[in-house]
Amino acid sequence: MPGIDLGSAVLQAVESGLIVKGGGHAMAAGITIKSGQLGPLRSFLADTLSVDVASARAASSLKVDAALTARGASLDLVRDLERAGPYGSGNPGPVFAFPAHRAKFAQAVGKGGHVSFALVSEDGARLKAIAFRAASSAIGDALLRGNDGAFHFAGSLGIDHYQGREQVQFRLTDLAKPKG
Repeated sequence: MPGIDLGSAVLQAVESGLIVKGGGHAMAAGITIKSGQLGPLRSFLADTLSVDVASARAASSLKVDAALTARGASLDLVRDLERAGPYGSGNPGPVFAFPAHRAKFAQAVGKGGHVSFALVSEDGARLKAIAFRAASSAIGDALLRGNDGAFHFAGSLGIDHYQGREQVQFRLTDLAKPKG
């Protein structure tokens, strides 16, 4: 995981006598350990790397501002959100979760490998959606299969202007299969 120096932790374990020998670099390491030392080594690594692991997880996690349903994503809501802008590095745009929704009518579109789909809530409400540059990714595969059941979707909202019509469009950032 970026931000975690595994090699340095292994060298510290060698210096402390927990392992016979070892070495490596930030992303990989190798060790030789005596029988019975695995438990103490695990504890040492957990203590040594805990702050770096927590920081790396926080940096790579997706922060969600609110949960919505497809029915709740209205033009009025998006217009109100646009008035709160402009968004940028000091004022990031809101990220919404759409729990337990389904992707329907997914298809690859455009030269950039985008996936267009409808985000459908349990009550049948639909929201136009797109996953940019996702067609050849795990996310694109899940969307294009379309038979994987419900997912939790996360992303942003905007207004799509097409042929004189305005409609809300969801821009997918990530998705996850519900646990259980």
